[in-house]
Amino acid sequence: MRVRGELMKKNIIFYIMVIGGLGLLLWIVLQQGKTLEINKGITEVLLIPKKETGSIFNELFHNLQHPLSIFILQMLSIISTGRLLGWLLGKIGQPAVIGEIIAGIFLGPSLMGLFFPAFSTFLFPATSLPNLQFLSQIGLILFMFIIGMELDVSELKKNAHTALIVSHASIICPFFLGVGLAYFLYPTYAPNVPFSAFALFMGIAMSITAFPVLARILQERGITHSSLGTTVITCAAVDDVTGWCLLAVVIAVIKAGAITGSLITLLLSVGYILMMFFGVKPLLKHFANRYFTHETIKKSILPLFFLMLLLSAYVTEIIGIHALFGAFVAGIIIPSNFDFRKVLVQKIEDISLILLLPLFFAFSGLRTQIGLLNTPILWGICLIVIIVAVTGKLAGSAIAARFVGHSWKESLSIGVLMNTRGLVELVILNIGYDLGVLSPELFTMMVLMALATTFMTGPSLDMINSLRLNRLLE
Repeated sequence: MRVRGELMKKNIIFYIMVIGGLGLLLWIVLQQGKTLEINKGITEVLLIPKKETGSIFNELFHNLQHPLSIFILQMLSIISTGRLLGWLLGKIGQPAVIGEIIAGIFLGPSLMGLFFPAFSTFLFPATSLPNLQFLSQIGLILFMFIIGMELDVSELKKNAHTALIVSHASIICPFFLGVGLAYFLYPTYAPNVPFSAFALFMGIAMSITAFPVLARILQERGITHSSLGTTVITCAAVDDVTGWCLLAVVIAVIKAGAITGSLITLLLSVGYILMMFFGVKPLLKHFANRYFTHETIKKSILPLFFLMLLLSAYVTEIIGIHALFGAFVAGIIIPSNFDFRKVLVQKIEDISLILLLPLFFAFSGLRTQIGLLNTPILWGICLIVIIVAVTGKLAGSAIAARFVGHSWKESLSIGVLMNTRGLVELVILNIGYDLGVLSPELFTMMVLMALATTFMTGPSLDMINSLRLNRLLE
């Protein structure tokens, strides 16, 4: 006890000597520094005046408007609102993704901007949206990387033939109906663009499947690795690639009528895929076998995989088939060692799904203005758009799936899942809006169509799986 007391006494003396000595030296340096002010011509010290109460509140309000403060508040609002609505919709069997999409519409000009315009402008100033968009794209790229890693390529090979037939049938049927619908909408609701441009874009907008949203629905239902889930994922992947290539053709026609531009895109895409599977994949397998031990990935090798992901997304973005496809391919070529993929997924899944991905859904909702549909005629046309979209996609997929050997239950399930449009549809609609092909009213109708087709996925699947309908389909 005595030894412990002496040790404590020594520590106190040492502490006082260090703090006191350095404090004295600091005071001497500051005093000597005043002589430097004279040499620089400073005759008096400019002290910060004491703030009054009003000026303090003004500074706090100024800090609230700082871009970083605004961005943090946006994330708090988006994530909390999305989680709340996702929880509420989960009570009626809807996936959380619907809540996140509706959260964006709720926080945007359609609801909050309509009833609380001042607060909406403060929370989402126009200058902050580009940063929100870019960060949300990073979240979606990470999510697509995860989906690619969770895909069983060996199962894909078994279903490749089926996927090609079902996917292309699910494109051509709604594409034809979209072009036909464009014929009737063009005189009144199309902007001043050539009919061919408007019709082709309506066709591709009707044909797309939201691969990320579909994958997330499958993930939340726990059927990603089932036979149905793998088949639908394969069909959606083929649909996504074909859809982006068709979109490149349509954009070429809209801009200059240069179809050769789409052919170059297709050739570059084939070259990119060959390079990833026959060049990059063996290299990654070598590194994985060397640096993966005991269910851990060495930190020295982890940046290599992220660099590969970003480079793959960058290349596909430059080619013109979107960064999401590059992220998906990057996930597929990750070494098939199950534990390796599992560990890598665990490292990035939470930050992607919980923090970043909701920003992407919310950003799309912020650009939607439901108030533009202000007459019964416009709402009637919106309903027709939804009916045409559902009929083409669901019927085309289901009939093709039945033709290649699936039961009616599986065929209808495939049709319902392929009818999910969600966020990828919103991306394409924004491209069309920026190109001047879609009017503001028609853009809003198509957004509501994307939301409706995604919203109906859960109830439709539950209805197909019901006992009464199962008896009819047997």
